[in-house]
Parts: sequence; C-alpha cells; structure tokens
Amino acid sequence: MSALTILVAGKSGQVARSLVEAAEKRSGLKLTAMGRPELDIADRESVESALARVKPDILINAAAYTAVDNAENDREAAYAGNEAGPRHLAEASAAQGIPMIHISTDYVFDGEASRPYTEQDAVSPLGVYGKSKFAGEEAVAHANPEHLILRTAWVYGAFGKNFLKTMLAVAENRDELRVVADQKGAPTSSHDIAEALLDLAEKVGPGADPDLYGTYHMTARGECVWAEFAEAIFAASAAIGGPTASVEHIPSSEYPTPAKRPAYSVLDSSALEKAFGVRLPDWREPVASIVARILKEKD
Repeated sequence: MSALTILVAGKSGQVARSLVEAAEKRSGLKLTAMGRPELDIADRESVESALARVKPDILINAAAYTAVDNAENDREAAYAGNEAGPRHLAEASAAQGIPMIHISTDYVFDGEASRPYTEQDAVSPLGVYGKSKFAGEEAVAHANPEHLILRTAWVYGAFGKNFLKTMLAVAENRDELRVVADQKGAPTSSHDIAEALLDLAEKVGPGADPDLYGTYHMTARGECVWAEFAEAIFAASAAIGGPTASVEHIPSSEYPTPAKRPAYSVLDSSALEKAFGVRLPDWREPVASIVARILKEKD
C-alpha cells in the first residue's frame, strides 16, 4: 500500500509546523509543507503548479492572515489571505480531484451565545478578520465539494507567537499581570490540532462517505477565560522553576483592541467525534508539557 501523500499550504505557522513534526513520527504518510515562494496561495498559477508537482492525496490549508487587529485597517490583505487564497486552493484541488481540509476560526461567531456553538448556529462575525475567514469558508465549500472545514480557537503551542509564549516571556520581568477575564473560549494546542488533522486525512479521500464532508468544530474540551489560562500557564511554569506571576482579572474594556473579540466563543465539537471518532483532550492537559518544552528549548 502506497504512502498517503499530504500537501500542506503554509510552512511557518503554528499548525503547519506542528503538522510537519507530527508527520515525522508516523509511518505510512508523506507530508510536504510549502509556503512562499514555492506555494503562494494568492497566486492561482502557483497553487495549480504546486498541486501538479506534489500530486497529493489530501490538501490541508494551514495558511491564513491571522493579524486580527491589523485586519481592521488592512481589509485587502485579510481577504487575500483568508478568502482568495482558500478559493484558489479549493478550485485547483477540485479540478485535480483532491479533497481539501481547511482551517477556520471561532471568530465567525459574535460571542453572544451562552452555550457552546454548534455547526448549525448562524454566523455573525464582529470584525474584518472573522468576516474574511467566513468568506473563505464559503469559497471552499462552493469550489470543492470534497472539503472539511474545521473551526478551531485560541491556538497555542511550541511554535510561533501565541498567548502562552507571551505570558512566559512577560513574566520574566514582571511579578503581576492584568489579563482579560470576560472572554471565554477553549485554548487549543496546535500539536493536538495537527494530530487530529492527520487522523482526519486518513479518513477522507477516495471511497470516503460524501455525507461526511462539510463544516465541523474542532477545539479542546472545556472552557476558561484568558486570565484562567494565564494562571494555568504560570502554575505549570512554577512547578518546574520557570517564570511566574500573579494574575489580576480585568474586563476587556480595560484592554481595548482595534478589533472586537467575541465574549463567548466556546465551540461544540461533538459532531466531529460522532462522524470521525476524533476528540481533542481537555484544554488543561497539554499546558504543562508545552510550557516545559518551551522553557527547555529556551535554555
């Protein structure tokens, strides 16, 4: 049986780098992560050429414009990365008969719910970033019927820039931090996302049930506010002699940002588990190991 060949659009982001690492530990698959200049999702010809060269069984799009605040003043760039790019990928993969997995976000919701959002809930993005990501969802769904759109949230891990790494860095020089405590979500490890994506890649493709394609939520289980996440980070760090700080819980009104964030963006991931048997762990579980890895790699 030949190896499953996966092409990942994007190579420098948290999820892309986590995918490369996870794939190295698995047998029976060949994963190639490509970014600019080899694969520029904004360039239709570049996308078509990359797919033709690699001839993957599955395409995973881990490339995106993720500067939430900057998007408010750079709409063109946000839509280029989050709508046009995914459309090019979906059109090219459909033309070559390749299923596509696309990563989206909790920011497609307005945060006014009081229970976890399901895939049937109406979207209502608050800002340019969320609107551009939903436009990308629609583009992918329209262009390639063989698609999985996976909404995730609050991504962090050992790679790139993220909340966990920022907290550890700031605590090096400060004993107390003020952290927002009125936005609730589920911190989700990029490493858990990567493992789940590889599991899903093995379940879609030739012979897959067409009814399984569609939009799903994929986040860690449980929920917390940012301040509670910070406290978990510092508890894990303190346990191994790393930097720590006390956390003052503050309202988001005391930490204004150009883009408004959803106050509640917990996602119900039960449909994904029912369809594919894929279930991410509780958000607390990966924190200690990722903190330990970051501090060790820093030394």
